[in-house]
Amino acid sequence: MPRTIDVTVPDLSGRRALVTGGSDGMGLRLAERLARAGADVLLPVRNPAKGEAAVARIRAAVPDARLTLHALDLSSLDSVAALGETLQQQGEPIHMLVGNAGVMTPPERQTTADGLELQLGTNHVGHVALVAHLLPLLRAGRARVVSQLSVAAARGGMRWHDPQFAQGYDGMAAYRQSKIAFGLFGLELARRSDAGGWGLTSVLSHPGVAPTSLLAARPEVGRAEDTREVRLIRWMSARGLIVGTPETAMLPALVAATFPDVEAGQLWSPRGPGRLGGAPALQPLYRPLRSEADAARAWDLSQELAGVRFPA
Repeated sequence: MPRTIDVTVPDLSGRRALVTGGSDGMGLRLAERLARAGADVLLPVRNPAKGEAAVARIRAAVPDARLTLHALDLSSLDSVAALGETLQQQGEPIHMLVGNAGVMTPPERQTTADGLELQLGTNHVGHVALVAHLLPLLRAGRARVVSQLSVAAARGGMRWHDPQFAQGYDGMAAYRQSKIAFGLFGLELARRSDAGGWGLTSVLSHPGVAPTSLLAARPEVGRAEDTREVRLIRWMSARGLIVGTPETAMLPALVAATFPDVEAGQLWSPRGPGRLGGAPALQPLYRPLRSEADAARAWDLSQELAGVRFPA
């Protein structure tokens, strides 16, 4: 059986946290832990029924949880802009934003509502647009912004000549690129915030590997049944072998979002073999994330694809 791994979360009373992908898997566990620590948790979700079920599950565990559902489809820039407008009208500062939602390895190339390759558009560009639209609220809250990456980002790189994989689509290569791009953006956000006095602390995390819905049957991305990989991951997770569980996999993001001594530009991940499971720990940046020139280039490309403009 998996051994218990946990961390102690600071009191988050009076803090406002937004978690994408909070209706399922590790995002749901993360939202529950933030609510348990006293945070007001915003749950923007694509599927209203799953969102309501997530709220019910969290409130069953944390009866006094303060939760608010919002509509958000990260694969639609109009949807992202609409959420930004709604929250801007409310005018309440946001103290934590965890960009956790994502899709993984559709077997055939798919595109978002805006014509972007689905993984790049959802995992990366949608989150870039969300940060841009919420920037005044994030600055008001001197927010911790956490970009959730993947062990896949340890290899590969940006396909600068064809970031949309219009030619020679490879699902895993496109997934790696989406997470590398998100990591480069998070690191450049840290630099820009520092240079511009925005007051943000931009941090990277990755969950290792755990049995979540990313590799499970997902008809909406063209996967009719569970992959062999997710079946193996479930088997290993249930026996405490190498990989994590949804509860342990969310801990690096939880630490990155809440611990007071976390610094901008850090990467938090599991510390076990291959960084696949284990307790959260500070880790060196993956090689594809170490070039500041690539980060600046990704920043410019991200703004172009998202149709947003950050302050100079």
